[in-house]
Amino acid sequence: MSKLTIVPTPIGNLEDITLRGIRTLKESDFILCEDTRVTRKLLNHYDIKVPTMSYHTHSSNIKVEKIREFLEEGKNLALVSDAGTPTISDPGSRLVSYIQEELPEVEISALPGASAVTTAISISGFPASEFLFLGFLPHKKGRQTLFKKISETNMTSVIYESPHRILKALSSLKEVLSEDRKIAVCKELTKIHEEVVKGTVDNVIEYFNENPDKVRGEFVVIIESV
Repeated sequence: MSKLTIVPTPIGNLEDITLRGIRTLKESDFILCEDTRVTRKLLNHYDIKVPTMSYHTHSSNIKVEKIREFLEEGKNLALVSDAGTPTISDPGSRLVSYIQEELPEVEISALPGASAVTTAISISGFPASEFLFLGFLPHKKGRQTLFKKISETNMTSVIYESPHRILKALSSLKEVLSEDRKIAVCKELTKIHEEVVKGTVDNVIEYFNENPDKVRGEFVVIIESV
């Protein structure tokens, strides 16, 4: 029986992959990658020679059919994203759903591992027995609606943001949150320049305005519960 395994990869530090993850990648016939160039750095680090194939948001139906052919031929595939756990804010969920429906005989399993959302929450200091995760917010349509949703929920909330829009996102949060409600902005998690900036929205905006060189890398923004 062919198999598809969801393999989390490091969000920064290349050592943050499990022994089982390394073994699974080595034993796979093909590795499906969000970006083969990014994944190749990890594979080279661990001397993994398995061939790769891209699978991402813009992959065509032809690519999906090729993956189906591999599975029907009995090949074992691993699915990875550029960083973290596949299918979380990642197009891999569509592929998993397709295989579940079209090839129910294929075994699908998932390995535990790195995830930016849980890593950030664990060092935020905010309660997280339950939380609202919204991933990357839309650039335009529906964006303000989600900020309003964050302001109204009584749970800790988590969003992802890019360096190009982080200040804009903080300004939007300032418009909807009470002045004393705290946030934690986590950047470059597990990397050399990892940093957590915590305080009111005004505090955090002031910090990044005074340190424009810090507006780099990927950001996880956590908003405390009320």
